[in-house]
Amino acid sequence: MRGSRVMRHSVMVFCGLLILVGATLTFAQEGFFRAENRNGVWWVIDPQGEATLSLGVDNISYESDRIRGTGVCPYCEALGKSYPDRNAWGLAALARIRQWGFNTLGAWSDPVLWTHGVPYTVILDVAARAGADWQQRRPADYFDARFERAAAELAGKICQPRRFDHMLLGYFSDNELRWGPDWGGKETMLELYLKLPAGATGRLRAGEFLRQRYENVIGKLNQAWGVSATSFEELPAPGTTEAYKTDAAAFLEIAANRYFEVCEQAIHAADPDHLYLGARFAGLPPEAALRGAHHADVVSINVYSFDPRPTVETVFKATGRPVIVGEFAFRAENSGLPNTRGAGPKVPDQAARARAYSDYVTRLEGLPEAIGYHWFEWVDEPKEGRFDGENSNYGLVDIQDRPYQEFIETVKHVNAEARGIHERAGK
Repeated sequence: MRGSRVMRHSVMVFCGLLILVGATLTFAQEGFFRAENRNGVWWVIDPQGEATLSLGVDNISYESDRIRGTGVCPYCEALGKSYPDRNAWGLAALARIRQWGFNTLGAWSDPVLWTHGVPYTVILDVAARAGADWQQRRPADYFDARFERAAAELAGKICQPRRFDHMLLGYFSDNELRWGPDWGGKETMLELYLKLPAGATGRLRAGEFLRQRYENVIGKLNQAWGVSATSFEELPAPGTTEAYKTDAAAFLEIAANRYFEVCEQAIHAADPDHLYLGARFAGLPPEAALRGAHHADVVSINVYSFDPRPTVETVFKATGRPVIVGEFAFRAENSGLPNTRGAGPKVPDQAARARAYSDYVTRLEGLPEAIGYHWFEWVDEPKEGRFDGENSNYGLVDIQDRPYQEFIETVKHVNAEARGIHERAGK
């Protein structure tokens, strides 16, 4: 039972200590982070047993984005002029996030930062190691033994050595996987699996699924889908009938359950005491995919909008799990960056960016199920474009490592208010 993990954590004896001095975090090395509902409001529970929120920043990294098609890293070059070495930069970056009210190192943050007493997250990229392609929007074959092996090997290599690390918040299994029609194509997961090579485990599983639903009678499938297939092995492109949509949703739920169950079992077999933080959904996926995510301890979702509430409420309703927003951002049009590639609303200037941040956090943390948010990201993307062409004003700092001070002042204030806003969520 999934609730048993929360129960096992909830009966731990916490001998650790969390001291909050302004925005500075100090932990004794006892206990582990967990998620818990207290009086109708969900929280991240720290090693001392105190209720808190995970307020993070993604990709706090010395080795930041390189210009697409080159080895040039403009941010790295700027840092080389300002800091004697990588460690000096890291200490300065940590001091900044503490001062700005953040308490978590989000996904892709530099491992050099993980040993300095700030809670951190790890992203495993399980599906990517098993054949998924983020840019091409190609999913892995979740039914293949290769996927199980990848999950077990990564968990053994990455999770098991961190089993007793009290600064680790938890693990993301992947980022922005494809669960159906999105910016990469219109195919459903069922159609994508039916297009796998002959003999592929996922294709065989999809065929078996359809045989069971249509009693191994191809004529029944033809009538339901409005197609003229000769066998279950040679299916044409599906139609758009309601029967096909129902079949696609049912298969997606099977695939999502398989993905999240394999990841959960692998992670918690290697490390039973840390949180499985889900797979960072790219916006709101089909409900069938959400239902599979109940295997995670926390559901993570990237929500690039002015108001995250409708999305987060839908996630919680489908999963019953607390929610962390893994990415959100607003891009200022006066930043000097093109902002032609990348997700997220555009706003006129840094003052508008600050207002959007304030409104977003206030709305989000007014929900009892919202246990934190991670800003995307630490530094701006190169104006020439990163590996996928994105060229946007996402940073807390610019490419020269200078904070957007007007924006930062509001970030500091709102982060300090977030806990109080969330405390009132149950009322």
